[in-house]
Amino acid sequence: MKNRTGLMDVISRKLAPFVMLFGLYLIAYAHRSPGGGFQGGVVIASAVILLALGRDIFDVERLFPVKALHLAEALAFAMVLALATSGLILQGRLFAYPSGTDSSRQFLFAINLMIGLKVGSGVTLLVLTLFEDDRRRP
Repeated sequence: MKNRTGLMDVISRKLAPFVMLFGLYLIAYAHRSPGGGFQGGVVIASAVILLALGRDIFDVERLFPVKALHLAEALAFAMVLALATSGLILQGRLFAYPSGTDSSRQFLFAINLMIGLKVGSGVTLLVLTLFEDDRRRP
């Protein structure tokens, strides 16, 4: 992006941590309120978009390396599959909650956390791919 200004840089650096914190809030309190892993992951990825618009793409890739994002996405997907099949093995249904109130809350938190990580890293990878033209410039 050619027309970056100092104001865009400052606003993106100051606002992005709060956007990420709100995304984590959506993930953490999904079992009690509307929202969840998908919404929280997209909000976290939008903070990365904000940084990419305000900063140089190389700075964003230093903060969020592509290899680490690929690894996080793969591990989160594996954990979602493991949690889904644990319900199938233990209770005969995919994504079945464990019995007990506390264990079901922990299960919901874990599944929302993994979905948020999966969606956040996937959308961030997509955005970094879309900014590929900026990476090619010296």
